[in-house]
Amino acid sequence: MARQSISFTKPNDEWLKNQVENNEYSSKSELVNDLIRQARSQQVQIDWIRIKLEKAENSGFTTDSRDQILKQSKNLLNG
Repeated sequence: MARQSISFTKPNDEWLKNQVENNEYSSKSELVNDLIRQARSQQVQIDWIRIKLEKAENSGFTTDSRDQILKQSKNLLNG
């Protein structure tokens, strides 16, 4: 695992410390890695939505029903 040295603003450092002190995470590193994983997952979802929007804009209206779109969205979120 790569080691990094990063600086946090005081409010962010306090928040990180509180999460560790409340036993939400065992260390700041674990918390930061979890936040990065969440951000990466969100980016995948954003990219998927962007692609769907671009496809819809280029092809006109979708033929998918509201239920089909909802199912596709839930499948993406649930992996």
